[in-house]
Amino acid sequence: MIRQLAPFVLTLWAAPLAAHPHVFIDTQLSLVADDQGQLTHVRVTWEYDALYSLLVTEDMGLDADGDGALTETELATLNGFDMQWVDGFNGDLVISAEANTIALSGPTEIATQFENGQITTMHTRALETAVPAGTAITIKPYDATYYTAYDITTAIDTTRAPTCRARVAMPDVTATMEALQQQLAQLDAQTDPSDAGLPDIGAQMAPTVNVTCAAP
Repeated sequence: MIRQLAPFVLTLWAAPLAAHPHVFIDTQLSLVADDQGQLTHVRVTWEYDALYSLLVTEDMGLDADGDGALTETELATLNGFDMQWVDGFNGDLVISAEANTIALSGPTEIATQFENGQITTMHTRALETAVPAGTAITIKPYDATYYTAYDITTAIDTTRAPTCRARVAMPDVTATMEALQQQLAQLDAQTDPSDAGLPDIGAQMAPTVNVTCAAP
């Protein structure tokens, strides 16, 4: 994905070895199901941390007066700054059903807010194959390099999927980080952890949303 300041691309090598995030995103998920109880879409909200929000707006020459608010023109300029995805980028979102990854569309219904100096963006992903009611589904928002840390602090919105139930399982961050740091410490600085057979750091540190949708 191409972002302002290009942190998600230019630091691809440094991030896994450091095993420490530099951007923090509070993620909110809203589920959408059809009239048969099949999960069809997920609405994703990313609230960026204050420091990264400041870096982005400064880099783009926005909020010059530093009052933590943008004009309509500035907001229009900011909208979509994080939606210029390179081919193959999964949008830091993985949805699986019965151990099979579900292909997702690119982002649609893109919107951006800027309040109290923080950027919040929204977009919708369509599941290319609707998941039948009764199927166990997992949703994981994560950056495989762990340059960006995704958290979920609010309940999953099922307003548009009333027959769906969602439960968020949080990782044991301390224990996972200690184990990963021990493994990473044994690698040469030029070694990509994935080449060394180490597990996906971002996935291990990410919350998991377990979803089941019943037929109406």
